[in-house]
Amino acid sequence: MSEKEFLYNLERKLWKSANKLLPSLDAAVYKHVVLGLIFLKYVSDAYEIRRKELEAEFRNPNSELYLGDDEELIKEELEIKDYYTEKNVFWVPEIARWKYIQENIRLSIGAKLPDGREFKSAGKLIDDALEAIEKANPKLKNVLNKNYTRLQIDDYKLADLVDLISTIPFEHENLKAKDILGSVYEYFLGQFAAAEGKKGGQFYTPKSIVNLIIEMIKPFKGKVYDPAMGSGGFFISSEKFIEAHGGKIEDISIYGQESNPTTWRLAIMNMVIRGLDFNFGKEPADTFTKDQHPDLRADFVLANPPFNQDEWWHPSLENDKRWVYGIPPRSNANFAWMQHMLYHTAPNGVVGLVLANGSLSSTTGGEDEIRKNIIEADLVEAIIALPDKLFFNTQIPASIWILNKNKPQKNKTLFIDARDFGEMINRKQRILTDKDIQEIADTFEKFRKGENVDKKGVYKVATTEDIKKENYILTPGRYVGIKENEEDEIPFNEKMEYLTKKLSTELEKNRELEEILKHNLAELGFNLEVNK
Repeated sequence: MSEKEFLYNLERKLWKSANKLLPSLDAAVYKHVVLGLIFLKYVSDAYEIRRKELEAEFRNPNSELYLGDDEELIKEELEIKDYYTEKNVFWVPEIARWKYIQENIRLSIGAKLPDGREFKSAGKLIDDALEAIEKANPKLKNVLNKNYTRLQIDDYKLADLVDLISTIPFEHENLKAKDILGSVYEYFLGQFAAAEGKKGGQFYTPKSIVNLIIEMIKPFKGKVYDPAMGSGGFFISSEKFIEAHGGKIEDISIYGQESNPTTWRLAIMNMVIRGLDFNFGKEPADTFTKDQHPDLRADFVLANPPFNQDEWWHPSLENDKRWVYGIPPRSNANFAWMQHMLYHTAPNGVVGLVLANGSLSSTTGGEDEIRKNIIEADLVEAIIALPDKLFFNTQIPASIWILNKNKPQKNKTLFIDARDFGEMINRKQRILTDKDIQEIADTFEKFRKGENVDKKGVYKVATTEDIKKENYILTPGRYVGIKENEEDEIPFNEKMEYLTKKLSTELEKNRELEEILKHNLAELGFNLEVNK
């Protein structure tokens, strides 16, 4: 079985089994229950692997650490913390080791001590384990969710969940423990985001969008920064990209910021499981008012910030040095995020960010002037209009902006209309396929080399002068034109069925947009009456 098939089968088996165990818990709560246990399993597995390495060295006459046949000494040495931390392995006290938890979690259920006191509940056993790990490893202080007791989960169900996670193997051929557990963790993050819907989208950017940006800007070497990092998906994909192309993960430095405390913790656990070094600031904090990396100038800045964020402004931001291209409107943070990212970009750095389509053409609050200034500064390298149904939390149309402080093709911008790309994986969710991602990334690379990539209806290279004639509006449809009709042999009935379904989808979109428009006007004190 290939590595991909192995992970595919494992992830889905675990997800299906886990859902049977705790069906009554809300996804937002269940997320922390499961991910906390996966994290605990990882640090314990990593500890055990290092422990076995040490034991082998202690018994090897050719090793500098050889201790002879003194079993007591070997046992003592195996408990020395520095042997683990020097290899970036977390020290795991005995009560937090997975074997200890698995052996004791069922013994505690319903049992009593000789003096009549009850054993720890299953939840208390896990809370104590997490507390012990935090105390032993300052880097994890206040990171782990130690609330299993408070959730009052049925002891037997929690014990079953521990047994289930115990089935995650150490290794599989070329896969190491961190690769397996990291993939399971990432898969569960995506599943929880889908289950939580709108709320889930706040901490998770769909993998295919992340992968597209990574494949386009190629963060091989240097500082990588995400000011709205969620659970850290961009960093994970950067790692995979580097490894897939023969690079070294040590060649990049990871910086991030997140305001939501629980999401900030998820991101830290995500990095720890992957064995990645990172700097996420000393605390979860608002990126605009409490910038955790004020002096950072990154080589690659990647983000999917909140769309059309309205409650972001603070009086202290009035004359902020980040507003190089204009003061963003208080009612919408789109261009505040963009300018924050540009401010933290190195002189030769590249930005890849996802924004609502309104940012391409808006005129509200001076956004058109900011967009014009950014275009005139020759920073916009590419705009990609994305298909619908890619996001868990919104149906708002979105685009990817690629900004470059040192564009290979001066005064030129590549417009990509990818609205017809992707495939539906279920009734509500679309993904960009590997083929889609590769096509767009290859086209972008050819554009950077100065090759002709124009394709009617999909790709178009426009000059700054062309954009100026369009009043600095960046909607790709204005530039790429309409696709040429292609002859096909699809039977009339099949084609009509397809077109009817597509029309139904477009009419549904119109109804959604109508509701959004009515809502926005109502907030301004106007009522929109639509004749039915």
